Amino acid sequence: MSEDRQRVLVVDDEANIRDLIEVALRFHGFQPTTAGSGAAALREVRDRPPDLILLDVMLPDLDGFEVCRRLRAEGDEVPVIFLTARDTPSDTVTGLTLGGDDYVTKPFSIDALVARVRAVLRRAAPKPVPDGAPVADGVLRVGDLELDEVRWTVRRAGVEVELSPTEFRLLAHLMHNVGRVLTRAQLLEAVWGWEHHGNGQVVETYVSYLRRKLDPLGPPLIHTRRGVGYVLRP
Repeated sequence: MSEDRQRVLVVDDEANIRDLIEVALRFHGFQPTTAGSGAAALREVRDRPPDLILLDVMLPDLDGFEVCRRLRAEGDEVPVIFLTARDTPSDTVTGLTLGGDDYVTKPFSIDALVARVRAVLRRAAPKPVPDGAPVADGVLRVGDLELDEVRWTVRRAGVEVELSPTEFRLLAHLMHNVGRVLTRAQLLEAVWGWEHHGNGQVVETYVSYLRRKLDPLGPPLIHTRRGVGYVLRP
């Protein structure tokens, strides 16, 4: 097996689901590994770091949310797609605000699941600077805020700011649209790749994360247009 295939860890306590997803991922060119519990998933991530995790929420020991919480607390930003039989807005928001990248409800189409895996991996990869962006030397600049899309670094007033991959993508999109009011739906589609309704709280949560990290270093940059969305301007 080629070692350059992207590694996907499948975590589910139901062996038939693990096996089905594993076979499908292998067929589509991925390198899958599996785990049947939260504890086993954490060991697997530490021993053989994956490029993405398909993580069942309902596990017999640590639930999927707790697994993701522990990974993020350790600074591990591996993309996570939650798998669950529960499809409530509160569960979706919980998973995404913990640092999840997508949320798939059982039962699901294998082809659709593989497409979501590819989409999340594409979004997680560093992206080239688009034509016409307000950049110089590959760096976006708005006031004293600088974002390097090649090196994935952010500085404000000369101070480096640590951002998660999702925070980085959200800030980059706002900077590419400096001065333009973006709706929550537009931000969901651009950053999370969704057109789902009812998940505006996820955007609000991540905007608050960015504000907590950026505002102590200078005047507020991300402004709320009540009832519409958000705009970044100096």
